[in-house]
This record gives sequence, structure tokens and C-alpha cells, in this order.
Amino acid sequence: MRAPVSENLEQRTPAPPAARPRTPRGVRLRRGAPLLFVAPFLLILAVFGILPLVFLAWISLHDWHLVNGEKGFTGLGNYLTLLSDPNFYNALGNTVGIFFTASVPQVLLALGIAALLNRPLRGGRFWRTGILLPNVVSVVAVALVFGQLFGRDYGIVNWLLGLAGIDPVSWQASVWSSHLAIAVMVIWRWAGYNALIYLAAMQAVPKELYEAAALDGAGRWRTFWSVTVPGIRPTILFTVLTSTVGGLQLFTEPQLFDASGTAGTGGDDRQFQTIVMYLYEKGIGNLDAGYSAAISWVVFVLCVIFALVNVQLVRKFVRAA
Repeated sequence: MRAPVSENLEQRTPAPPAARPRTPRGVRLRRGAPLLFVAPFLLILAVFGILPLVFLAWISLHDWHLVNGEKGFTGLGNYLTLLSDPNFYNALGNTVGIFFTASVPQVLLALGIAALLNRPLRGGRFWRTGILLPNVVSVVAVALVFGQLFGRDYGIVNWLLGLAGIDPVSWQASVWSSHLAIAVMVIWRWAGYNALIYLAAMQAVPKELYEAAALDGAGRWRTFWSVTVPGIRPTILFTVLTSTVGGLQLFTEPQLFDASGTAGTGGDDRQFQTIVMYLYEKGIGNLDAGYSAAISWVVFVLCVIFALVNVQLVRKFVRAA
């Protein structure tokens, strides 16, 4: 006997989906808790980081006086002028020269200091605290003291060179001498800071790796380059990144090293004027906010490019070690 049509329709018609259970309110709050914790940081980043960058980009597209305000829209005029500005290329060359003179020895010196502090030492806490003192001292005081040390007539460095029979050097007069003097200031100030960061990373390397290296007959030098350096590779990448950004934004040390004044020219012949000093000269000295904003964006792009290149180089170097 055939079933009624209504029964067949009921069998063929799919049952409606079950209602999705609602997530309890407490669970929703717990899921959203991480966003609430990072919300203050994101808000501060947006207000003091992203919005100023956007406004700076807008200013760079205008002829903008620092006091009188906007004078007119120029488009990419400031950037085109910058690309044909010989003073900009001179400042870029000085910045790169000081950066490589200071950053490479600084990283190697910090690694060596951290390796020494990682060994059992008498008064280890004292040495680990003392190595941070150069970074605690005001950078203005550091620059003033080193300016006296590298003085032409009464500087201690020239006095020591005189004991070795070397004629006094006018450290501020030439490119190589001024770059070297500024690099020494940067190394003295930041090597200890990076050394403590490396030291913390070295103490987190598993002891089993050192024991395995000792069983294989590896010496102290081989163990350092084959175990310690690969073990702290993320920390090395971090310090290289921060050193790159700081090196390309170098301002205070060369600014105070300039005995001719505070105009930001970096010597009589601009022999040690950095990009940020040139930005200061245009923005504060000449009140040209539009042109200085264009320089700021170029510095930002250079920081990104140099940081990516340096990170790749360090990765290859650590892998090769």
C-alpha cells in the first residue's frame, strides 16, 4: 500500500538546522581580553606614530614654512629637488661612513665583552653593572667630553699620539678623522648596552649544546662561533636592526662635536654632516618644513632598506659561522 503524499514530503524535506548555541558572555570577554590589553599601545601608536607620518607626508608635498604655514602645493617638487641636491648626497655619504665605522666594530666588541662576562668572574655583578654606565651618562656630556679628548691643541688623544712621535691631528678638519672620532663616541656609548643584551641571550643557550661541543673536542673559539653565535642569532638580528636605525638617525654626537656652532652644518666643509643634521639645518635653520619633511621620509625609507639588507647579511654570516 502506497504511503500518503504528505508522509513522502515530510521524509524528503530536510530538517531545519539546529540553532547555534550562543557563546557565554564570559567566554567572549576572555577572547577579547588580549585586544583590550594591546588597545592602549595601538592607540598611542596611531596618535603619535601613524598620524604624524601621514601628516609629514602631506607637508612634504607642499611649500610649507615652519612659521607662516602652507604656501602652496608642489607635489613631488621637494623630492625632485632633494634628488639633485649635492648637500644631501654629501650628508648621506657621511652618514653611511660613520655608520659602518661605528656599527661593525660595536657589534663585534659587544660580542667579545658579553663572552667575557658570561664566564665565571670575581665581582661579576660589578662588571656587568659598570659596563652599562656609558649608556646611562647623558649623550650631551659624552659628546662634550670626547670633544675635549679629540681637541686639536690640548686633547689627550693628540698628546698620546705625540708620545708615539705622530704629529697632532685636527680631528674636526677632515672627513676620515671626524668620522673616526664620532664613531669612537658611538662605540663607547652603545657597546656595553648591546653587550648586556648579548649576555642575557648567551645565558639562555642550552648547556647541553656546550657539553656536546666539548665531547666533540671543540675548542673555546670553535664553540663560540658554532654554538654561542647561532644560539643568539635572533638577538644579534635585533641589535643589528636597532643599530641600523640609530646609525642612520645619528644627530647628537656630530652636532655637539661641531665646534663652529649649532647650525647643523657638520663642520666648515660639511665633512661630518649627517642626514638628520641636514634635516635640522633645513627645518630649524631655514624654516623650510616642506623640504625637511621630504628628507624625513627619505630617511625613513633608507632605514627600512638598510635594516633589511643588514638583517640578510647577518643571517648569512651566522649560518656561515
